[in-house]
Amino acid sequence: MKLKALLRLGTFALIVTALGLAGCGADLDTDYPTDRNKSREIYNKPGAQNRDSLFGEGGLDLFGGNKKNNGGSGIAVNSFLWRASLDTVSFMPLASADPFGGVIITDWFTPPEQPSERFKVTVYILDRDLRSDGLKVSVFRQVREGAGTWADAGVKPETSGNFENQILTRARQLRLASLNAAR
Repeated sequence: MKLKALLRLGTFALIVTALGLAGCGADLDTDYPTDRNKSREIYNKPGAQNRDSLFGEGGLDLFGGNKKNNGGSGIAVNSFLWRASLDTVSFMPLASADPFGGVIITDWFTPPEQPSERFKVTVYILDRDLRSDGLKVSVFRQVREGAGTWADAGVKPETSGNFENQILTRARQLRLASLNAAR
């Protein structure tokens, strides 16, 4: 007796579930265009399914598909500042370069004319726009002590500013060159 009741309950639940799922059917567009031009007319008209993106206007741009006129590419910082920074510190060995975080770190560099001191530079690109406040450079200096060990030493305040000015000048040159090439 209990088995019959259980089977009836199971059958009833199955029928209710099937009817519920059938009621959830989507309205299908029977006029789905097979012609590309007709498709554009139907789906590109104003107000036709304009949906906001989860990642904001333009969606998620991983590979530089939505380039704006700010020197941007697939990297997260201004490409002119990035290239100019790499060009400016190219005489020093690179320890790390992160184009998405906008950080370039050089390894220690010893100038041939000053073997008793060495320098290290960290460049921070802070913006996607080519602006002077979108860049910060930190310079570190060490001097060799008598036992062959290195000790931190001070750096003149204008040294970081000089690096920043060189990078900004090079970035402007690169931007002008790209504008002239686009003409």
